[in-house]
Amino acid sequence: MSPRREYSEADVLAMAERYRTWGKWGPGDERGATNYITPDKVRAAAGLVRTGQVFALGTPFDRAGPNRGRPGSSRINPQHVMYKHGGDMLADWENARHGMRSTDDGVYLPLQAATQWDAFCHVFFDGRTYNGHGPESVTSEGAAHNSITEVRETTTGRGVLLDFPRCYGVDWLEPEQAIQDDDIAACAERQGVEIGEGDIVLVRTGHMKRRRREEFWGDYAAGPAPGLGLSACDYLLPRHVAGVASDTWGLEVVPCESSPHVRFGVHVVLLVNAGVLIGEIWDLDALADACAADGVYEFFLSAPPLRITGAVGSPLNPIAVK
Repeated sequence: MSPRREYSEADVLAMAERYRTWGKWGPGDERGATNYITPDKVRAAAGLVRTGQVFALGTPFDRAGPNRGRPGSSRINPQHVMYKHGGDMLADWENARHGMRSTDDGVYLPLQAATQWDAFCHVFFDGRTYNGHGPESVTSEGAAHNSITEVRETTTGRGVLLDFPRCYGVDWLEPEQAIQDDDIAACAERQGVEIGEGDIVLVRTGHMKRRRREEFWGDYAAGPAPGLGLSACDYLLPRHVAGVASDTWGLEVVPCESSPHVRFGVHVVLLVNAGVLIGEIWDLDALADACAADGVYEFFLSAPPLRITGAVGSPLNPIAVK
């Protein structure tokens, strides 16, 4: 793989300006690059279904996930609780054993604790988020602009998997390894797939596979991780991708390549400026096995967010169909 690179604040700002799409779809647009997923693109993506194999790309929403309440973070694993269960029926068995009874449950779920999309308004840089909205657009009641619900109908289309561990003949990429533009080009060529307009690109690093083998996921959440380097934007954005998702907690390489003032430069370029969705904590291992088996790395993908009004991110269970 290509080595890590270093980017100054000026470098990141120049890249952000180069790929900024504010106003491209009008001053009131809140769908960003998912506008590239047109009805024609969806119809073409549906034609990719050949075998009918279905792959659920979401991780379990349970207490055994990677978010263990690290200091300074509000993200903890989903907490599933039972409001009514079988024990309630057994406690009143004389009555419960006749006729219909029910069980009921609930969940406390930080919206970005497991498989999820980042909304554009999840990230601000220099006081602005996608299409120029300021911090007043996100209040204690949620997002008035750029909520993740705005893309509920524009996150179904063609998916493309880039399986970097298989491409480079390793079990997984190492933490801090950065995936550069030429790495993407090489991986796509070896897999015989082209990335095009409106695609949702799935980046497998093997990091989830590695960390899940460790007790309590090791340092998966917020720890060092492989991921996209900033030059990946130079490959993906001219091709007008709609979204990029990965099996890591933050998509981009950690520690990041950008200067401390631009701590997560890929987020700044993709979310804030280009309006490209970022997906994190996606489970890509089974899909990768299937793609390697038949040599086909494109598929129909449906990944709509939950319709949680004002949400700045959303849990989801993306479905890939080959």
